[in-house]
Order: sequence, then C-alpha cells, then structure tokens
Amino acid sequence: MSDSFLEREQSYFFHTYKRLTLDIVRGEGCYLFDRAGKRYVDFFGGLAVNALGYKHPGINNAIRRQIDLYNHLSNFFVQETQVLLAEKLIKLTGLKKLFFTNSGTEAVEGALKLARKWAKGRGKTDIFGLSNSFHGRTMGALSLTERAKYREGYEPFVPNIRHIKFNDVQDLRANVGPKTIGVFLEFIQGEGGVNVVSSEFAKELNALRKQHDFLIIADEIQCGIGRTGRFFGFEHFGVQPDIVIIAKALGGGLPLGAFLGTEKVSDVFTYGVHGTTFGGNPVACAAGLAVLEEIVDRGLMKVASERGEQLRGLFTKLGGEFPDRIREVRGFGCMMGIDLHKEGQSLADELQNRGFLVNCTNTTVIRLLPPYTIPAEECDRLVQEIRTIWKESPSK
Repeated sequence: MSDSFLEREQSYFFHTYKRLTLDIVRGEGCYLFDRAGKRYVDFFGGLAVNALGYKHPGINNAIRRQIDLYNHLSNFFVQETQVLLAEKLIKLTGLKKLFFTNSGTEAVEGALKLARKWAKGRGKTDIFGLSNSFHGRTMGALSLTERAKYREGYEPFVPNIRHIKFNDVQDLRANVGPKTIGVFLEFIQGEGGVNVVSSEFAKELNALRKQHDFLIIADEIQCGIGRTGRFFGFEHFGVQPDIVIIAKALGGGLPLGAFLGTEKVSDVFTYGVHGTTFGGNPVACAAGLAVLEEIVDRGLMKVASERGEQLRGLFTKLGGEFPDRIREVRGFGCMMGIDLHKEGQSLADELQNRGFLVNCTNTTVIRLLPPYTIPAEECDRLVQEIRTIWKESPSK
C-alpha cells in the first residue's frame, strides 16, 4: 500500500483497526491481488464472510439484477427478495420465524430482546454467555461477550447478564435455574480460537433446559451457513436451539444478518416492538439467495466438509513432525484452528510474505476461514509452506 493511503487512513479514521500493510486491488476465486500484481491465497475469507470467494458470477449477477429494479424501499413494503430468502431459510432449517438485520451484532441484539420479551411474566431474569466468547461490539452483544480485551473501559454493561465457564458442566449446573431466561453460546467459538463445545456440556445444557424451561440461543454468525460442512455448527452436537443467529456468509459480502426462532418464540414479537431501516436490504437478500443456491442446492457444503477433513489430516501429520509447534488441531470444514505452543503472529506474517493470508486469533491460534471453493492443492501448498518455514526459521 502506498505511503499516501496509509497516511490518509491514519488521518481520517479512529484508530480501531491495525491494518495489514497490503494494497489489495481485486479478488478472484480464492485469490487476492495487490497493486503490484502479487497473488495471495486467501485463508482469511473476509473473516468468514466470503464463502464463495471473490467475483462469483452467481452473486454478482444477482446483485446486478436486483439493483436495476431498486436498491432500497424500507420495511413498510413487502419485498420479493426478502420473502424468497426468508422462505428458503425457514424451509432449510425447520425454524418458524425470522427477522433480517444488517449485521451479526444487530442480530444478537434482536435475539436478546426476543429472549427478554419471551420471559416477561415468567419470573425469569438472568441471561448467560460463556467464557472466552465473542458476540459483537454493541452493548448488549458486548455484555454477553466475556473476554476482557473487548470489554475494558465500556462498563457498566447490560444488567442480569453473567458468564458460565466454557465446557464446565459443574459451573453450568451451579448457575442456571428457574430464573434463567436463556444461555447464549457459540457451539464453535470463532474469535476465541475455534474452541468446540464438548458433547457432555451440550447434553447437560439440553437436559437443564428441559428441567428449567429456558432458551438456548446459538450464535452461528461465524460457524453457520455451511461453513463446518453442516448448515449450522450446532448440528454437530445434537441440540436444537430455540433462537439461532446468523450473518457473515449469508450476504455473500454484503451486510446481512438474521435471527430465527422456533415455535416457542414465534409469537413473541408484535407490530412495532422491533424494527430496522436497512435490515433485509433487497440487494443483500438477492446475494443471499445466490449464496444458498451454491452452498445448499449445488453441494458446496459437502465440499467444505471435505476441505476440513483434508486440512485436519494435513495438520495432524504436520503436528507429528513438529510436536513442539502444534498443540492441537480443532474445528470442522472451512473453520479450522491450529493451536500452537507459542504466539502465532510471526508465522502469519511470514506466510503473508510468501503469498498466504491467515488470521492469528487468541494469540496462539492460526484460524483458517477459507472460501468453500478453495482448491485442494492450495490446502496442500499452505501446509507445505508452513513446513518449509519451520525448517528454515525455527523462531517463526
């Protein structure tokens, strides 16, 4: 990136983003290209947004068709692409009702309101998140988020929200009870390092819901929409949530989220109690329809599962070669976390120099969120490049 753009960025923006020093000018498939023409294999995936990669004709054509009709009406109007996308999501998931938002964090806020409205008159007051979680940056979502690095300085938070230790069954039992409204959780934590809920924890959560009649609210913002090889991440755990939150991959790169509910909460909202100006934008919904067509109707979800099996096998073998480097390989499909014995940013930086973009999260975890279209050979090349780096540069 030119010094001019870097200086201008520093001048105009609040300093909230530590930008990569890349001047990306275009994307195609699973590749990004900088101004000098250098090609990068993208395992960053727009932080789980670009499920179909870049310049996908299905998405681009859907956007063009809709934008030639209208790009916004407002939610006073029934809109065709909204209805078609809602219909497809409801039929796919078996859930009963939904509400479209602009983003994941807004969908979390809506789910929080829905849960509290459901609890009205039931004598329930308490909502729980899990430790090491991340649900978004708005105040309700931040209250559910446990990690101190996101919370510090924003106190006080929304009242009656507390946290349960991740995968700690005893702590779960000690906290939930008759006054519990609901438990928000990522069944596969993304920002926290691709941590997977244990079967024991999931089973006990399900049993306690039956005992105390509270809501299970699944944050599927990162692990949903086919990323793990199943449409929802929670499908790996045998639990049916009452409310499901989605975003990221849903809009094909455009801002789009939603929260969906079962019959249990389907009649809670009434006219005027919740709303949005931009949520469910018709162009974003048209892109969303194209995304679902590729992932579900054309079998790309199965490909995501296959890529996950490939990556797990490759990194497990690499861990056998370098047991002092890799602590654990976690995740499913195109959502994998390689937990290292040391901080991982230097490895991510060296991979960038060599044309591979990966994300380091929670200090030691190399998080892979590639497009589901990533070729098998690029997965092979990534692992081989890491092998080469570790042989050549023991400090990386």
